[in-house]
Amino acid sequence: MDNKDQQLIVATQNWLKTIIIEYSICPFAKRELERGSIRFVVSHDTDIEICLSNLMLECDRLNSDAGIETTLIIYDQAFVCFDDYLDFVELAEELLLAEDYEGVYQLASFHPDYCFEGAKQDDAANYTNRSPYPMLHLLRETSIDRAIDTYPQTEDIPQRNIELTRKLGLAKMQALLAACYSM
Repeated sequence: MDNKDQQLIVATQNWLKTIIIEYSICPFAKRELERGSIRFVVSHDTDIEICLSNLMLECDRLNSDAGIETTLIIYDQAFVCFDDYLDFVELAEELLLAEDYEGVYQLASFHPDYCFEGAKQDDAANYTNRSPYPMLHLLRETSIDRAIDTYPQTEDIPQRNIELTRKLGLAKMQALLAACYSM
């Protein structure tokens, strides 16, 4: 792994620790990070077809390696524009369906400019899905099912996160995300 890849992974791990875990945006992330069961993959590709092919390779890897609970694919140069990223996410979800991965894997999406439909760009709630780089989070459906079975009121997590990030405020969320690059 070269130095650039390591920097991207470290910034992503910092984001996980200082935002996602510290503020319990995802109450399941800490366990997996501590277990070392999160795979971090850096993609330098910008071609959509290659990125989709690489997504399928990650599904194959999850199929063959039970020690990996979840994968974060970090896009170094692709999908800088949020609208282009959303188009890619749609294609990725369609591909998972076409390859019979519905019910096996699920995608979560993160982007530095993430903005929920109908939200204002400066709504702090967008930071629940803002990350240092564009990325796809490939999750095992069985893991999601286990988490739902063991965690009380998982359906309340999104609303709690919205309220929390808005309470912390835009400036705080911006500062937290910016700090991930320099830790």
